[in-house]
Amino acid sequence: MSGSLCAIVLAAGKGLRLRPLTERTPKPLCPVGNVALLDRALARLAQHGLAGPALVAVNASYLAEQIEAHVGSRAQVRVEPGGPLGTAGGVANLRDWIAGRGVLVGNSDAYLAPAAGDPRRDLAALLDGWDGERVRLLTVPTGPDWWPEFPTPDGPRRSAGFTLLPWSVVRALRAERTDLVREVWRPAEADGRLELIPYAGAYLDSGTPRNYLEANLHAAAGGALIAVDATVTGSVEHAVIGAGARVEGKVNRAVVWPGGYVGPDETLTDAIRVGAALTVPART
Repeated sequence: MSGSLCAIVLAAGKGLRLRPLTERTPKPLCPVGNVALLDRALARLAQHGLAGPALVAVNASYLAEQIEAHVGSRAQVRVEPGGPLGTAGGVANLRDWIAGRGVLVGNSDAYLAPAAGDPRRDLAALLDGWDGERVRLLTVPTGPDWWPEFPTPDGPRRSAGFTLLPWSVVRALRAERTDLVREVWRPAEADGRLELIPYAGAYLDSGTPRNYLEANLHAAAGGALIAVDATVTGSVEHAVIGAGARVEGKVNRAVVWPGGYVGPDETLTDAIRVGAALTVPART
């Protein structure tokens, strides 16, 4: 399918809900399970034959220089210099690169973990049998107060971070601040052209401190995920400890970023630690 399909990872946003973690680090480069969210997205696409700058693009705006340096030659990077254009505007800004192909669009903050089995089947339900004409949306059951949601006979569903867009839709998008909900999904829903594809694995929008912590704990599979060059002389349970971090105190249900430090008299719980002083609570 890769010959008629390309992919875009949306990575331009300011990550306001995740501040102060994103004040100096763009959200796509925040680590989950000691792997940057953007790297997780690129690896997921590669499992389906979508890799390299001819097939994969990343949009960037906020702290774009960090995104460009991190991606390097692995994908086409398109910077939105006037500020983020939104999900639909970001796709439209890459229309010349898409050049008539269908496009698989993924949010960089989407944490997806496939159900047990072949991890290459991660996005297969979304891709298999696509006719190149209808809009497809990967979905999971919705929770309270979630927007947007889409009704089905089995209950409402919401986006799981990935969508398939035909060229006929892409070519009509505007390169201005617009979103896929209003510009694509709702019109396709009204016209009967929206297919809701269930995702069988785990999904978290890791854009808030609470969900970011939960994504990390899921990646740790209920235990402690500790980088090989981290130094732990204290106790660690249900946590992720990044590269070069030092833990001398107690850490439980928490994330310590690369290079972070937890002192001998500290107990870090339900929080994210950056450096030696920044602690971001993740309870709400």
